[in-house]
Amino acid sequence: MTQPLSPQHMVTRFAPSPTGRLHVGHGWSALMAQEMARAAGGAFRLRIEDIDGTRSRPAHVTGILEDLRWLGVDWDGEIMFQSQRLAHYQAALDRLRRMGLLYPCFCTRADIAASATAPHGPEGAVYPGTCRMLDQATRQRRIAAGEPHAWRLDMARAVARTGPLKWVALPFPYSPAPPVPVTADPLAAGDVVLARKDAPASYHLSCTLDDAAMGVTHVLRGSDLFAATHVHRLLQALLDLSSPAYVHHPLLVGPDGRRLAKRDGSIALADLRAEGVDPARLADELRQGRFPVGISLASA
Repeated sequence: MTQPLSPQHMVTRFAPSPTGRLHVGHGWSALMAQEMARAAGGAFRLRIEDIDGTRSRPAHVTGILEDLRWLGVDWDGEIMFQSQRLAHYQAALDRLRRMGLLYPCFCTRADIAASATAPHGPEGAVYPGTCRMLDQATRQRRIAAGEPHAWRLDMARAVARTGPLKWVALPFPYSPAPPVPVTADPLAAGDVVLARKDAPASYHLSCTLDDAAMGVTHVLRGSDLFAATHVHRLLQALLDLSSPAYVHHPLLVGPDGRRLAKRDGSIALADLRAEGVDPARLADELRQGRFPVGISLASA
C-alpha cells in the first residue's frame, strides 16, 4: 500500500496515536487528508505519535495500519515514528534552553488545579506561572534532588523574541481559495509544556518538529486543535522552521452530542469490519460527508 515518495508541491499527513483503535472520525480525517493531497497531485504521509510511554502499545500500531488499509487509505514514503526521533526533540529543547526560554516546572496537576480555582487565581487551564518565579538556585537544587519536573516555555519572553506572527488558514472542505492570514496569539495559551514529566516532548513540540521534518505543506486536523496552531506558529519562528497552511475540520459527535473519542468507546473501524461493512462503500460515504447512524458533524 505504501507508495514511493517523490518531491511534490502539496504534502499532507495523518498522525494518529497508538493508544487504541481508530474510530470513524479518525478514518474520515485520514481520508480527507489523503484526498486533499491526491487531488493536488501531492503526497500523503503517515506518522505514528508513539511517545506516550504509559498508553502507546505496539498492538495499537498494528491495528491502526490494519484499519487504514481496510478503509483504502494508502500513504507515500516511509512511516515516521516519533519514538525514533527523540534526539531531535532533545536538540530543540536544548536550543530553546540556551535561548533562555525554558524553565523547569515542578507543579503537579493538583497544584495547578488549586491555583486555577483560587479566589484571585487565573480562570481556565492556563498555567499561572508558579515555577517561572523560582530563582535559579532553587530550580537547580530541586532538579539535583531528583524532583520530577516538566519544561515549560516562557511565553512572554518567546513572543518578545519573535515579534508579531501570522499563520495561514484555509477553508474546509479544502479549496485553493485565497488564504486567510490569522494573527497568532500564543500568549493566550500561557506557558505551555514542551517536555512532560512522563514523555520526552509534548504534542506542541513534537508535532511542530515532525511536520517540518516530513515536509508537510498543508495540515488538516480537527477544530479542537485550532488554538494549538498559535503555539505551533511561535515554535516554528523560534526554531527557524517552515510554516504550513492549516485546514481545521469540524469534529464528529455521537448521538449524545459528545465528540468521538477512543476512551468513550466510539464506533471503531475494527467493529465495522467485524460486522461485515463494505470498506469501499464506507469510504465513499465518508468522502461525501455521510456517516454511520448516530454520528454527525458538530455544530459550529
